[in-house]
Amino acid sequence: ARLLRPAWLAPGALGPLAEALFAAHPQDAAAALADLDAITTRNFEPGGLLGSWIGGRGFHMLLAHRAAHRLWAQGRTELAMALKTEAAASLGADIHPAARLGQRIFLDHGLGLVVGETAVIEDDVSLWHGVTLGSTLTKGGEDRHPKVRRGAVLGAGATLLGPVEIGAYAVVAAGSVVLADVAPRSTVAGNPATPRRRHRHPYFPADLPESAA
Repeated sequence: ARLLRPAWLAPGALGPLAEALFAAHPQDAAAALADLDAITTRNFEPGGLLGSWIGGRGFHMLLAHRAAHRLWAQGRTELAMALKTEAAASLGADIHPAARLGQRIFLDHGLGLVVGETAVIEDDVSLWHGVTLGSTLTKGGEDRHPKVRRGAVLGAGATLLGPVEIGAYAVVAAGSVVLADVAPRSTVAGNPATPRRRHRHPYFPADLPESAA
C-alpha cells in the first residue's frame, strides 16, 4: 500500500482522517456500531463485541469503507481511493468507495471480497469470504453491478455479475455464479445458479411478514 499511496499523502494520515470523519458524521459511526452488533450476533464463534472489534477483519473493512464512502460523497475522490487501497492491501478485500451499503452488515472474514462501484448492499445482508459483486464487462454506465436486497445471504465464493437483483432474504449458496435475478426468499446454487426446492435462511425465520421485505 505504501507503494501505491499518493506522494502528497503523509504516512499515517488516513487513520486520523477516518476518525475525524466518524466524529463529524455520527450517522456513519452509528452504522458502524450496528455492523459490530450484527457481526457479534451472527458469528457463531465466541469473542463477543470486544473480539469482533479487535479481531474482526470484516468489521474493519466495513469501517474503512464507510469512511471512504463519506469522502467519495464529499467529492474527495482521490482520498477515498487512497483509503480504499490501504484497506485492500491490509485486509484483503476491495470495496469501491462509491458502493452503497446499508446497516447491520455481517461480513465474515472479508478476505477476497470484491464489490464494484455501482453495487448496492442493503440492511441485514450477510456475506462470506471470496464473494464478488462484479460487472460483466459488456456494459458501461451507472448500473453495472448487483443489487443485494435486505437480509440476503451470499455464501463463500459466490460470484454475482451484472446488474442482477438478489431478492430480500434470498440465499445464494457457496460457489454459485449468479447471472440473473434471484427471487425474494429463495435459495439458488450452481453455475449458473438455479433455484433449489428447499429454502432455509440461517438468520431470519422463513415466515417473515411480507412487510419485512
